[in-house]
Amino acid sequence: MKTILSYFKKHLLSILVLVAVLAIQVQGELLLPQYTSDIVNVGIQQKGIKDSVPRIIDENTYGVMLSLSNQSDKKHIAEAYELWIPSIKNSKNENIAKENPNSKLIKKDRYKTNYYLLKKNVDIEKLEPYMNNALTKYASYASANMPDSKNDMMKFLSDKNIPDFMKKQIGMRFVTQIYKNNGVDVNKIQTGYLWKTGLLMLIVAIATGILSIIVSYFSSKVSAKVSKDLRKDSYKKVLEFSNHEMNRFSIASLISRCTNDIQQIQQSSVMGLRFLFYGPIMAVCAFLKVLTLDVSMVWIIVLAVFMTLMSILLIMRKALPKFKIIQSIVDKLNLVTREFISGIEVNRVFRTNKHELKRFDNVNSELTDTMLYMSRIMSLMQPIMMLIMNGATLLIVWVGAKNINAGNIQVGDMMAFIQYAIQIIMAFLFISMMSVILPRAMVSANRVSEVLDSDIAIKDSGRNIDFTKEGSVEFDKVSFKYEGAAENVIEDISFEAKKGKTTAIIGSTGSGKTTIVNMIPRFLDATAGSVKVDGVDVRDIPMHILRDKVSVVPQKPVIFSGTIASNIEYAKGMRSYKNMKEAAEIAQCMDFVDSKENRFESEIAQGGANLSGGQKQRLSIARALARESEILVFDDSFSALDSRTDRNLREAIHKELSEKTLIIVAQRINTIISADEIIVLDEGKIVGKGTHGELLKSCEVYYEIAKSQLTEEELKHEIAK
Repeated sequence: MKTILSYFKKHLLSILVLVAVLAIQVQGELLLPQYTSDIVNVGIQQKGIKDSVPRIIDENTYGVMLSLSNQSDKKHIAEAYELWIPSIKNSKNENIAKENPNSKLIKKDRYKTNYYLLKKNVDIEKLEPYMNNALTKYASYASANMPDSKNDMMKFLSDKNIPDFMKKQIGMRFVTQIYKNNGVDVNKIQTGYLWKTGLLMLIVAIATGILSIIVSYFSSKVSAKVSKDLRKDSYKKVLEFSNHEMNRFSIASLISRCTNDIQQIQQSSVMGLRFLFYGPIMAVCAFLKVLTLDVSMVWIIVLAVFMTLMSILLIMRKALPKFKIIQSIVDKLNLVTREFISGIEVNRVFRTNKHELKRFDNVNSELTDTMLYMSRIMSLMQPIMMLIMNGATLLIVWVGAKNINAGNIQVGDMMAFIQYAIQIIMAFLFISMMSVILPRAMVSANRVSEVLDSDIAIKDSGRNIDFTKEGSVEFDKVSFKYEGAAENVIEDISFEAKKGKTTAIIGSTGSGKTTIVNMIPRFLDATAGSVKVDGVDVRDIPMHILRDKVSVVPQKPVIFSGTIASNIEYAKGMRSYKNMKEAAEIAQCMDFVDSKENRFESEIAQGGANLSGGQKQRLSIARALARESEILVFDDSFSALDSRTDRNLREAIHKELSEKTLIIVAQRINTIISADEIIVLDEGKIVGKGTHGELLKSCEVYYEIAKSQLTEEELKHEIAK
């Protein structure tokens, strides 16, 4: 997992920008419930009047209010207002009317009395408590003159323990009444407030939408770059794998890890980079907002969050073990599918379609059953979350209604509380989503990390070796056994292949021929003894130098999609028509090259599907010859050739490549009959060494091989030479 996280560290700046933008987005989203509350509380209930400080008061009301106030309230209120007498035309009144914007609240036809205007730059927040006291007493005075049916109001207003919250509400109602009495257009104030708040709400909503797009861009960008780097490094790592690592992981598993698992990491990180930070930020900030509204209802949110977390925990306990199982089943499905497709001709010949379908159906059914189990478990998540959310909303409305009735909060506050509660629960829902996504991503991340962190059994020496380009190969008491095997595959192998000579290796199936030649380019390393090229142990030679010196034609030819030319020049990476044609002529490719319309530029299907077995082998041989390496290894590479082509190819190789070191592994005697030295293997040991004629007389194993392939007359003739 640490390996995968290191890829994200490269994009730390983008992630920090993403988190910063997310934090701003969250703050914007948390403003929307507050605006909703303001629209209901201030815009609708309070007619757009935000505080209990009137901007204009008629002289009569002002005088009564001050007469009812104590000295402290009277002092602060008097300092905040200035007298305006519209009926008197003098410079003082004209300056007040001109400089004080509150004078515009009064219509011209209402200039029949004197007014007190709130001065500019007055700290309304500091003045409001004094004004609340004064207006409450004024309200008590006004209620005293009401009919007896309103005496309950008077009793309430005369209560000395009226909470400040209620005083403010009373004050704002009387401010509205004062405005109406003085001809102020309250509807205009209300409409203006609603338009202003609604416009702010729209701007914030659009801004949070834009921020959400920016967050999506950064999360997608980081995820795409991380997955690109993972694919690149995984591919590079696999190219370094020896046969040991390939066998340990299996080709099907490596394909799955380098495609499906990296794709899973990318998809998870796109969502993870958003919700992993968004959920906690939203939960904390929304909870702090709730504390400013009504602490008495916080227990509802705590209960809802607790139930949410318990639900997530129970569901994850059931689901998590299945994630790793799913990935292993996908590997099995890839393996079965790959084997079926690659062996489709064999399946058709042996009519095993029913058997293969049954194999596929078993794995497919196992995957389906596991996925269905996961779907059933995860399908519980949404209804449980909705039940908790709706239950929390119902509780908030029930408790909130009581608080509204008691005068502790307003309707808008309850609406905002509900929205904050939903945002908190949704934040934990996002966190729960990550608890589903992250385990799957972690399984995939661990599988990819296994590839990236795996130790290479055959490591490059990294040394600077300078040696002659002679091309000799020497095996000095070499033994080898596969990891976990009890016995050696080959044992005490010693021989030397010299420059300008042809060394052949022959033996029964499983005698270790391919194991020996795989040690020359270091596909395998000897467990005992040493393999030397030009007198230097291959383990001390840098890989690129060693493999430039050695060209190997494998048993099974590997053909790449492209053209004939691209396959021949695959190793050199350049197009030299002369070099390409010479290699093709030696490898006996020109007959089928000339038969094609586009000759060397003729298209080749994937895996050489449009070539015969012999054509594939010859093309594979031409590719090795085009490298012009000092050492050429043919691992049973003539098996698909007819006798005439085999003979022509061997003659061309001996004629044109007489200065090269040739090592030929073969099953047929005719292929190696003219070799300078033949190594005979039996059960991993050398049982004979010499020329064809010498071995017929001295090696029983070789004689038996020759006897099985040559006629009696040919055998007698060869022995008599």
